[in-house]
Amino acid sequence: MNGRSIVSGLVALLFGICGVARAQDADKAPAGAAIFSKKCVLCHGADGTGSTPLGKQLQAANLHSAAVQKRSDAELHGIIHDGQTNMPPFGDQLTDDEIDQVIQYVRTFAGPAKKK
Repeated sequence: MNGRSIVSGLVALLFGICGVARAQDADKAPAGAAIFSKKCVLCHGADGTGSTPLGKQLQAANLHSAAVQKRSDAELHGIIHDGQTNMPPFGDQLTDDEIDQVIQYVRTFAGPAKKK
């Protein structure tokens, strides 16, 4: 094998691994939607904008915002698990895997909210 073949093989392996990781994360989003609808909609709304009556009162984060979407998964996990400001902790109600599923669903809100 020459050097070019080895590099090509390593690049293909790397893309394959990244593709599997993305597919696993994408699989978590539908499960996260179900959890979101049970635990998060009251404040953040089904559209994730935080424009529900309680969400407005508590100043719930707009999950479409750059401020939310720029946070790492680890940061979001900590916020969901431990709570922050007016957001209560969910660490006693959700497993770590369920929190990860919610995070993957929240990632689907990236970008501006769709107008109705």
